[in-house]
Amino acid sequence: MQQNEELEELMVRYQQGDPIAVTDLVQKLSPALHRFFTSQFVSRRFADDLLQETWLRLHQVRQTYRPGEPVLPWVYAIARHTRVDHYRKTRRVEDREQQVEKLPERAAAAAPESRGPDLEAMLRELPESQREVVLMLKVADMSVEEVARATSSSVGSVKQKAHRAYEKLRGLL
Repeated sequence: MQQNEELEELMVRYQQGDPIAVTDLVQKLSPALHRFFTSQFVSRRFADDLLQETWLRLHQVRQTYRPGEPVLPWVYAIARHTRVDHYRKTRRVEDREQQVEKLPERAAAAAPESRGPDLEAMLRELPESQREVVLMLKVADMSVEEVARATSSSVGSVKQKAHRAYEKLRGLL
C-alpha cells in the first residue's frame, strides 16, 4: 500500500506543477506501462508511441485525478483508451489504404531454446479482455478493484475474466 500512497502524493504534486513529481511518476510508471503495451502484441515502436501518447493525455487531463483515489486504475484506464484509440485509427487507415506491394516476409531468427513454456504465446491464446485483466493483475500488480476501475467493469466481471484466463492457461500448460 505504500506504493499507492507514494503515487498519490506524486500525482497531487504533479497537479500542483511540481516538475520533480512529473519526472518521478514517469520513471516509476513508464516501465510497467510499456510492458502493458508490448504484451498486447504491439510492436516495440508502437509501444513507444503509445507510451508517449499516454503521457501526453495524462498531462492534458491531470486535473481530473481526484486526490485520495488510487492512481494506477486512473492511469491504466487512460492507457487502455489510448491503445483502443490507436487501434481504431490504424484500422481506419488500413481500410482506406490499399497495399500496392507486399513486402517479403523475413525469415524468423532462430529462437534460443527456452526451458519453460512460452508465456507470450500462451497469452496470445487468450481473448483480449482476459489477457488485459491478467496483465493488470499479474504484471502491473493491481488489485481486482483497481482493474475493475481501469477497465470500467464490475469486480465480478474482472474475477470471472481472470478465472477463465487462468483455466485456459492451465490447460495450455
